[in-house]
Amino acid sequence: MSVQKSFAELEKMHRACSIVVETLAALAEAVKPGVRTKELDRIARERIEKAGAKPAFLGYKVRGLVYPATLCVAVNDEVVHGIPGERRLEEGDIIGLDLGCIVDGFYGDSARTVAVGRISPEAEKLMKVTEESLRRAIAQCRPGQRLGDLGHAVQSHAEANGFSVVREFTGHGIGTRLHEEPQVPNYGKPGRGSRLNPGLCLAIEPMVNAGGPEVEVEEDGWTAVTADGSLSAHFELSVAVMPEGPWILSEPYPYSTRKAAS
Repeated sequence: MSVQKSFAELEKMHRACSIVVETLAALAEAVKPGVRTKELDRIARERIEKAGAKPAFLGYKVRGLVYPATLCVAVNDEVVHGIPGERRLEEGDIIGLDLGCIVDGFYGDSARTVAVGRISPEAEKLMKVTEESLRRAIAQCRPGQRLGDLGHAVQSHAEANGFSVVREFTGHGIGTRLHEEPQVPNYGKPGRGSRLNPGLCLAIEPMVNAGGPEVEVEEDGWTAVTADGSLSAHFELSVAVMPEGPWILSEPYPYSTRKAAS
């Protein structure tokens, strides 16, 4: 499991996560028909650096590949990890915005899906259900709960609404590394998996498809798309398991008494 964090460490993560979520809010305002995705990447990098943080994704290495941007974008049937570029957004698109930063050696990571102008009722429902699935998983982030409780919360809500959850990609632990143990699947059975302990930090990120759950990775080695061409939505927040319950790390500490997590 991920190393449990002290309250002082969680405060650094709170700063990082706050910068990420504030930047995502600015990006959501900038999303309009005609905007190129590389312009969103420019805004993200400038805001993160102005806040005194470092981009977490820029230069990130995996499988011998180096990610070339600050922001990950995912338009329509793209699920995650799309590289910003010359593509112009069009009326009716939906775009996933995934962003991370580093403050004092600690990471923050978050994502949201945004409408480009007026979108279809199906796209609206997909986005709504995906965000609701995230909130249901966060509610399970209490000491003694298990990882399967989080996955079941996402899966049951998504499937009850006629959607499917991606299985090839998961949430993850987070702290002094972007990806720590444990993996946090968006499916599972309640009461199964490792127990959650105070001080554990998780980046919970449902990826929900309007069609089937299968995905494919394109030739760039990064961009994942739905295998059937259906729409996909993605929401993510970094959360600390506290003695009193979940702390969404981009929000102020929600409890009256500050307790060290370890």
